Amino acid sequence: MNSRQPIPVVVLAGFLGSGKTTMLNHLLASRGGTRVGVVVNDFGSIEVDAMSVAGQVGDSMVSLGGGCLCCAVDGSELDAYLEKLSAPVHRIDVIVIEASGLAEPQEMIRMLVANENPAVRYGGMVQVVDAAEFDATRVRHPETDRHLAVADLVVLNKTDRVGADERARIESALATLCAPGTPVVGAAHGRIDPELLFDRRPWTETRGQLSFEDLIAEAEGHDHRTHAHAAYESTEFTSEQALSPRRFMDFLDRRPAGLYRIKGFVWFGVPGHGECYEIQAVGRFLRFAPRPWGRGEARLTQLVLIGSGTDGQGLVRELAACREQSPQDVNPETMWGVLRYVDRPGPEGEDTPGPEEGDAPGADGSDVPGPDSPRTTRTY
Repeated sequence: MNSRQPIPVVVLAGFLGSGKTTMLNHLLASRGGTRVGVVVNDFGSIEVDAMSVAGQVGDSMVSLGGGCLCCAVDGSELDAYLEKLSAPVHRIDVIVIEASGLAEPQEMIRMLVANENPAVRYGGMVQVVDAAEFDATRVRHPETDRHLAVADLVVLNKTDRVGADERARIESALATLCAPGTPVVGAAHGRIDPELLFDRRPWTETRGQLSFEDLIAEAEGHDHRTHAHAAYESTEFTSEQALSPRRFMDFLDRRPAGLYRIKGFVWFGVPGHGECYEIQAVGRFLRFAPRPWGRGEARLTQLVLIGSGTDGQGLVRELAACREQSPQDVNPETMWGVLRYVDRPGPEGEDTPGPEEGDAPGADGSDVPGPDSPRTTRTY
């Protein structure tokens, strides 16, 4: 991940018992050499002793007060946490916020989108759903439906505890509760491929350091080299010819629900917009980040598409149809669809986030948090 780009901040939400901490443990154990900053309300079952042995925390740990993150109405407390984690000395690649089981995701999204720290950016919201307790959770927590409606990616956890018919029924219900096109990833024991949320660096980049991944693998008694990625397909697309902004945005708008992640760089070549556009998509979340081309860097599009049940060859054909023969003759107004998802300069050089894909999340959540619990920020 390019350290010069803002650090993505991913919100991991879901009600108590849905498996958020288990999923976070798996992400950390499978993160490769990626440096992950984590904000959690309670460490729960995370291997604190193993992390201490790894010796990877150092000054990247911030101890916080009690309470629920979404109670920081003005966002100043969360801003302070993110400023600490985004300090260059920590070399963080991605930040994951594990929200309290009773937190209001809409409020957290609002605070992250409004955050004025140019070193971080909102990276999408993942809602974890307990398949075995789906109906009971909706009865106890009616706000579940509202949370699902703003999720960018839904992880249907504990699928090993329900039969095929029950899983199909839940997935059908989720299709009506979530925004159109929201991907639903099935998982058991919170095991999803980290590549669905962030890029993994090879361990060779941290050679000579004790491996937290190895410690967790040893503690759990399994080979950490076998990850959930076997359940997903990865498709690559490269084009030396520029892409049409309009046709490419049409492709993104109609991308199949099984396509969970898109990452890479896009070359449009439209007059006035000749930069390299980095693209990051997690579920419905979409963001472009323009940057100058490097000296001698080839102008081309390079994309990686990760999903399940997708037609790789079909995706390549659709992307190939987005090629533009004469980008220099394209009307610059066709870039408006792309620019909607670019952080725009605000007053006095501050960055103003562009709108998110789909309806903008509201900030009118009325959840009342439960009892205060310890909250800690660490980097692994």
